[in-house]
Amino acid sequence: MRGLLALALCATPALADVPLTAEAFEAHVTGHTLTYQQYGQLYGIEEYLPDRKVRWSVAPNTCQYGSWYPEDEYICFVYEYDPNPSCWTFRLSAGRLVALSIADAPGAELHETERSQTPLPCPGPEVGA
Repeated sequence: MRGLLALALCATPALADVPLTAEAFEAHVTGHTLTYQQYGQLYGIEEYLPDRKVRWSVAPNTCQYGSWYPEDEYICFVYEYDPNPSCWTFRLSAGRLVALSIADAPGAELHETERSQTPLPCPGPEVGA
């Protein structure tokens, strides 16, 4: 019995490191606006809309529109002004997302620090043009 308990305790942290599936990621993010930090500093805020659409902001009232899609164990994002995808692994830690870009080494993770249902204040396209 002790052997089974030890095995279960050892296996639990490993399960937390398993990347989220697209379905689990979608269930966690859709309808929410998430704030991410990296190295203890604000990295950006992303609003996750229906149909895998997103709005990303790194500055107040400045947004990029895009979408996400699954590719193998990654979640990839493309934005209107950058056709090159940015792919990430996402996992949950204490109910919050931890993301690592495939371009970064471990230690450079983004951490979900805030979650709300408040939309990003994004002006519409071509406002004032």
